[in-house]
Amino acid sequence: MLKILSVFGTRPEAIKMAPLIQEIGRTPGLKSLVCVTAQHREMLDQALAVFGVTPDYDMDLMRPAQTLADITSGVLTGLGPILAETSPDLVLVHGDTTTSFAAALAAYYAKIPVGHVEAGLRSHNRYSPFPEEINRVLCDRLSLLHFCPTESNAENLRAEGTEGLVTVTGNTVIDALHMLVRADYSFHSPTLAAFDFSAGRTILLTAHRRENFGAPFEQIFRAVLRLTEAYPDLRFIYPVHRNPAVTKPAYRVLGNRARITLIDPVEADDLHNLMGRCYMVLTDSGGLQEEAPALGKPVLVLRTETERPEAVEMGAVKVVGVEEADIFREASVLLDDSAAYRRMSLAVNPYGDGKASKRICQAISAYFGI
Repeated sequence: MLKILSVFGTRPEAIKMAPLIQEIGRTPGLKSLVCVTAQHREMLDQALAVFGVTPDYDMDLMRPAQTLADITSGVLTGLGPILAETSPDLVLVHGDTTTSFAAALAAYYAKIPVGHVEAGLRSHNRYSPFPEEINRVLCDRLSLLHFCPTESNAENLRAEGTEGLVTVTGNTVIDALHMLVRADYSFHSPTLAAFDFSAGRTILLTAHRRENFGAPFEQIFRAVLRLTEAYPDLRFIYPVHRNPAVTKPAYRVLGNRARITLIDPVEADDLHNLMGRCYMVLTDSGGLQEEAPALGKPVLVLRTETERPEAVEMGAVKVVGVEEADIFREASVLLDDSAAYRRMSLAVNPYGDGKASKRICQAISAYFGI
């Protein structure tokens, strides 16, 4: 049996790795092991529970006010003994987190091949998203198996002279969506369960990125206030990240405002079904740029660039920046112009057909000659 150790630490990683972990368990010749670092504790546990994934190893690294250096050093020192004990044939990491970079480096030090799920994305700005852009680049340099969501991701790797296997698989988040989103879904969150989605147009807001801390958050939140004042039928739902750099300005500016609902982070199935019932999405997240178009929801990206240009090119996503006037203007277009809204909502989703996990397992089996 080929032993595959999947290492991840945040909720987005768990959502995207869970379908793959399940597929590994169904694939003859492959044995799945799971190690979580708990870079994010509570939000990670929510996602694991939704998908029924039980880690074999839990490093439990999360600490108050942890720094990037804390996470990196904690993963490096903590993962070494686990690699020595399990002797995996392949370590799988995902995306662009500090957990993924440090885990890939630890596996490299142990001379264990690394497979990178969601490889090849590039913003070409080393400080945005920060630190994710460099984390992802380093993961690709440390990996021998590269599983790319799109052909343009694969082209990025080929242009860089990347070593090893480069395979286009689609994005595993589409696999997750197919598992979770249902028309008859009942929300776990009491607030969402009681929310009347038929009473008006609902916008899902998510904003949590480090590069938006401070003044950009102020601009984003003022744009939200301005939109609610201009459109009486509009409501916002904002699951607020637990980082104090997010919660403090969010509740100061948007708390106790009419038609703006601030809630704690919700479970993965709640979030995906919330996306399915909203009118559109305003976000600085990477994953939601992939997920919402698969549900026919236009996405306005609250950043100045994106490492996911495919959906922008297809017309499902638009990068609008972090200035109040720009956000208000672009959101107003989709609220006022039904033809513009239809063009975005009906744009082709470039991230696959929900079979990425199966393709990844096939590529692993072929690489190792199974």
